[in-house]
Amino acid sequence: MQLEKTLINTNIDAALAEDLGVRWAEDLNTDLSARLIPETATARAQVITREDAVLAGQPWFDAVFKRFDPNVELHWLTADGEVIVAGQTLCVIVGQARALLSAERAALNFLQTLSGVATKTRRHIAAVANTKARIYDTRKTIPGLRAALKYAVRCGGGENQRIGLYDAILIKENHIAAGGGIAPALKQAARIAPPGVSVQIEVENLAQLAEALNAGAKLILLDNFALAALREAVLFTAGRAQLEASGGITLDSVRAVAETGIERISIGGLTKNVRAVDLSMRLVTQDSAG
Repeated sequence: MQLEKTLINTNIDAALAEDLGVRWAEDLNTDLSARLIPETATARAQVITREDAVLAGQPWFDAVFKRFDPNVELHWLTADGEVIVAGQTLCVIVGQARALLSAERAALNFLQTLSGVATKTRRHIAAVANTKARIYDTRKTIPGLRAALKYAVRCGGGENQRIGLYDAILIKENHIAAGGGIAPALKQAARIAPPGVSVQIEVENLAQLAEALNAGAKLILLDNFALAALREAVLFTAGRAQLEASGGITLDSVRAVAETGIERISIGGLTKNVRAVDLSMRLVTQDSAG
């Protein structure tokens, strides 16, 4: 998935509408508190982290500041995907004082939220080290922020599933029920799938797994399988298809899941239950003369 500038701008538009009101596009000076500062004043600020984490979100952070001050200078001392430690200075910003103050919260909201996703993802990656399992995200994302959250997953070392309903086929239990069963659903998916589009089917027990394999499935999601059932599924499949475990998997349980021999583990909690990283921006110098 390529990071598109239009997606970043869409996110920023929504964030600025929340902070500056519905007419923000016509007037970026609706920040009443920022009017305490002389219009010509310039300032220098730095962003620090108060906790260890993995950084993610620089494109959103930078774009917010540049929306207020096209000439703002942003000097990053680290990069997305890198580990940051408590007390570390991440970025130094120089520009119009009003712009820095108006952009601060929206920019930090993106940076600390996406860093939270990257950090959580990296912890899951570490938990399955030295197994063949890879960690994937899902479509369980905050509305409007899917591209950003999936970017953060990649910064944390994870992998993206389909972006939406348009770029891959996942045959779930309701599709199977409506489509007449596992074999007919797979046959129809093979018929309609555009070139290069993956087809995955979800199964809920070993009998359905056998049916999916017999119908030619090559990518199978094992939904809420117990550990013993996962081990049995891996042995039964014997490499005929890629298997993915999903459903209720946490940081505490992911290692045990990986040790069953499963190849893929998808975790909705990476992007659904997000705890933001504690970041702070402080002005360190100000020139009231501009």
